Amino acid sequence: MEFKNIMYEKKDFLAWITLNRPQLRNAQNDELRMEILWTLEDSRDDDNVRILIITGAGDKAFSAGADISEFPKRTPADILRGKGKRRMTDLLREIPKPAIAMVNGLALGGGCELAMACDIIIASENAQFGQPEINVGVIPGAGGTQILPRLVGEKKAKELVFTGGFISAQEALALGLINKVVPFEKLRDTVLEMARAMLRHSPVILKLCKLAINKSLEVPLSIGMDYERDLFAMCFGTEDQKEGSRAFLEKRTPQYKGR
Repeated sequence: MEFKNIMYEKKDFLAWITLNRPQLRNAQNDELRMEILWTLEDSRDDDNVRILIITGAGDKAFSAGADISEFPKRTPADILRGKGKRRMTDLLREIPKPAIAMVNGLALGGGCELAMACDIIIASENAQFGQPEINVGVIPGAGGTQILPRLVGEKKAKELVFTGGFISAQEALALGLINKVVPFEKLRDTVLEMARAMLRHSPVILKLCKLAINKSLEVPLSIGMDYERDLFAMCFGTEDQKEGSRAFLEKRTPQYKGR
């Protein structure tokens, strides 16, 4: 597939998805969202991809959100028919592989939602986060009112959504919205270090870890504990669990096969 709005590279078990509209702060139009959806599905289905990394081109923005030039012609029916924004969020949470957001600048509106849909967020010191949709007469539409409160709490989420204000990477870290803040020049290396730490582990067990933690956000504790127990039991039916245990006892590096 040819891409007009993103760059897509698969190398060393990593899939790099780069929003590539730097002149528009990597704003997301419908075409860009469809391209991202294609890459997410391709990464999901490719056994040689074990971790996804999403970032933005340039040094100003991860993504400043939706391309507002498309808003004037939108109708309620258009929004309900078009599932691109919601589908990106759902896919990132459903894909049984870790996804890392490498936030290299502004992450606003749909950009903040895209980052929050990832499993890990690592940001540069110049990054800012916010849900400013109220400034253009809408509410967040891809998780800003649902995922954000789960990460930063109800009160801070309401403050950000009600005012349309931004927070710095440092404040986002303090609130638990993101995992790390590093100087811009160290951002890529830090993300690669995180990815390589995950690559040392079994992809099938990583998948179960992601499923279990995501489930904890959806169900009461008692149901989540049952779900965790079931996935824990499933581990013992995998070749990778046997290999991991043997390698630990034999004091060697495990050779996982992903099954």
